[in-house]
Amino acid sequence: MAEFDETTGGKAAGAMLAIGELADRIGVPTHVLRYWETRFPQLKPLQRSGRRRYYRPADIALAERIHHLLHVQGFTVEGARKALSESDGAAAPDGDAAEPTAAVPATGRVPVEALVALRQRLAAALR
Repeated sequence: MAEFDETTGGKAAGAMLAIGELADRIGVPTHVLRYWETRFPQLKPLQRSGRRRYYRPADIALAERIHHLLHVQGFTVEGARKALSESDGAAAPDGDAAEPTAAVPATGRVPVEALVALRQRLAAALR
């Protein structure tokens, strides 16, 4: 069973995730995802009977990107909103804003090399 992916509970790569599954995948509580829905209009999961939320692959990728902007890059909510709106349909001005999210694997875990590079950039910025 090499195909089993514990981050999605064994679901196929393109399957929808319930709010709890997505929360576990990216490492935030479910109330944080609900809050993000109020602050990021692009994040609109499917709501079925009983108002249960189901996140499509595009929603999952967006939630991972929001998580990366807020928790890895340290953006404020407003800054993350601006970064997302700037990148919608247009490339980032210097190419740096889109690059780190591409480096985040589907597991939601950031590779050590990416963290070391981020630490070096932050240290250089503080000098």
